[in-house]
Amino acid sequence: MPSQLDFGHAPETIQIWKRLASEALKAGASTPFYLFAVDPVRERLSALEALDFGLPVTHWLSTKTQPVAPLLRWWREAGRPVEVVSEFEYHAARAEGFATDSILINGPAKHLWLPSLAEAGMRVNFDSAGELEALLPLARDLGWRCGLRICTREEFDPEHSTFATQFGFTPDEAREVLPGLLRNGPVPEVLHLHLRTNVSRAGIYAAALTEALALARETGWQPRVVDLGGGLPHAHTTGRDGKAFDTGMDLPDLAAQIRRILGAHPFVEELWLENGRFVTASSGILVLKVLDRKQRRGLRQLICNGGRTMNALVSNWEQHRLEPLEERLGEGVETVVHGPTCMAWDQIARQPLPSDLSPGDHLVWFEAGAYHLAWETRFSHGLAAVWWHDEKGLQEARGADSFERWWGGWNRTTPDRSA
Repeated sequence: MPSQLDFGHAPETIQIWKRLASEALKAGASTPFYLFAVDPVRERLSALEALDFGLPVTHWLSTKTQPVAPLLRWWREAGRPVEVVSEFEYHAARAEGFATDSILINGPAKHLWLPSLAEAGMRVNFDSAGELEALLPLARDLGWRCGLRICTREEFDPEHSTFATQFGFTPDEAREVLPGLLRNGPVPEVLHLHLRTNVSRAGIYAAALTEALALARETGWQPRVVDLGGGLPHAHTTGRDGKAFDTGMDLPDLAAQIRRILGAHPFVEELWLENGRFVTASSGILVLKVLDRKQRRGLRQLICNGGRTMNALVSNWEQHRLEPLEERLGEGVETVVHGPTCMAWDQIARQPLPSDLSPGDHLVWFEAGAYHLAWETRFSHGLAAVWWHDEKGLQEARGADSFERWWGGWNRTTPDRSA
């Protein structure tokens, strides 16, 4: 696959994806299906590695962003580590062969599942005082390499910007726990920040990092590592207002600002990044089949076998490129593309599409590599098939749900209510 697959929506890039989708259909793929490819991941990672942050950088794969087994295998074979935020993700990382010290454990409420899995040498970023209190004995006994997540003023609820998120230690909470940790251990080696998704400007990262490092200096804490989390916006997706999420983000400027700030704190020796969306968004597509065609109040409506409710939750607030797979030359008419569920909310796009689209045709929804599979549902239907492309070619990585898999998890015994 040519290296230009990731960058932009050049005609040749679109045709590569369409060719792969057609090959999957010829190989027996059932729609809807996701198709992921490794080349765009490699390209986006290379773009980050080309930046000069002034320190060694470790890139952790955000497992939650694209929980696809072949991607984890490829990442591990490349000698890279993963970041997990749940018990299931931790088990997935171990199942794919990641060593204990190649897994970074983040996320809230870890104290409710991590003790049963505890082992020596774990890497754990603590999220709250309660979590720290519960896990501290294990951390000391097993020699965990620990960090603290700090909730700075730059971290807020994206739907209600006056409120903070639920993650991490507030500065006051950090001031309470750090003296004991610095005195009795384990001394946290990682200062962790994770602001949100689609951070719009480099200066937002800089302000958060400046605030967190000021807290470190105030308390006498000298973290060896700064974990800047993720949140870099991906190109080629827009909000519902049509504005691209990455319009204000200048990556060389980001690197320059972080380099300047870290340069003033010589105790920081390493930078960690956990960018999921930026690395994986362009590495996937969703392929749908048109099932029916309707006309309502001046709009043409296409009913497809996949959509927002099942496969593309982020289409509620993001717009992605969508194109017919087969060549159609009809005049563009305003069209709403719906999924098959009984939800009026189930619409993946509203845009002009060729007038000669008909039932049996296919549509390709681009930039489906980040979060879509993780948020997939079984709303009235089973999970979609997943196809994968890498150096070895194209293969089905996961079959579509059968009815037995969809319904088979229920207990088959009926309680005796006659007593």
